[in-house]
Amino acid sequence: MKKEIAVFGGGCFWCTEAVFKMLKGVESVEPGYAGGHVENPTYEEVSSGTTGHAECIKIEFNPDEVKYRDLLTVFFGSHDPTTVNRQGNDIGEQYRSVIFYTTEGQKKVAEDFISELNNSNEAGAQIVTQVMPLDKFWIAENYHRDYFAKNKSAPYCELVINPKLEKVQKEFADLLKNSY
Repeated sequence: MKKEIAVFGGGCFWCTEAVFKMLKGVESVEPGYAGGHVENPTYEEVSSGTTGHAECIKIEFNPDEVKYRDLLTVFFGSHDPTTVNRQGNDIGEQYRSVIFYTTEGQKKVAEDFISELNNSNEAGAQIVTQVMPLDKFWIAENYHRDYFAKNKSAPYCELVINPKLEKVQKEFADLLKNSY
């Protein structure tokens, strides 16, 4: 089976992990950090906003089952790509909207996709999502993995993640695994 890697930062990685785990063709989703200047950063360091990292997810997917462009569609549809360094109440560079491409093909698809979005809504806010090469992905601490699945009744999960998942289930039903 052919596999590819996509790395997205769209705010809190608890949210993005839960969203992308629902999609068919997605083999695994790992929360972590990318785009910074500190080796092996911790959550506390990244949260301080001083490392330059973004909270991200690394998605391993089968391109025969889900296209990279479909992943981008869900990515842009499940967060606000028009705000700099902010997603809802999460504020700081670590919550920026960013795509870390792993191939030149991904870079082109992402840049073309952003251009299409901007051109389709010239009167609206422009996309501020960064498109950068993936240098290094640092896996987050174990307690961040499957955070939503393990903490569904936590206030953050109920108030922030659940509505996001409901939106994705409604708007992208054709991309969901059968179990959703």
